[in-house]
This record gives sequence, C-alpha cells and structure tokens, in this order.
Amino acid sequence: MAIGDRIIAIRVFIEECWEELAKVAWPDYDQLKNATLVVIVFVILISGIIWIMDVASRTLINFIMGIFGA
Repeated sequence: MAIGDRIIAIRVFIEECWEELAKVAWPDYDQLKNATLVVIVFVILISGIIWIMDVASRTLINFIMGIFGA
C-alpha cells in the first residue's frame, strides 16, 4: 500500500469516526449527575462489603493462629 493510499484511508477513517460521534446521544447534565451518583454509591457499597470481608477473614485467621500458639 502506497503512502498516498494510507493517507486517504486514514482520512476516510477519521471522517467515519466523526460521523459516528455525531450520532451519539450525549447525556445532559442531570443524567450525568445521576449516573455519577450511582457510581459513587456503588463504589462505597462494594468498598464496605470488601472491608467487612477483610475484617472477618483477619479475625478468623487470628483466631486460628491463636489456637496453634502463633
């Protein structure tokens, strides 16, 4: 493939990308705010669950290690 053909192919690709971006339904401020709030709440919830699992497993391991005198 010659250099000119590559340049034309790149130009066509960029034009097609631009056309596809024009078709995207971008969220408005309220949708973006709500989606961000959902993500933040979900992250906090999952972090809490992981923290509880960490504390429970640490407690269990310390109990087992205490039985064997370690």
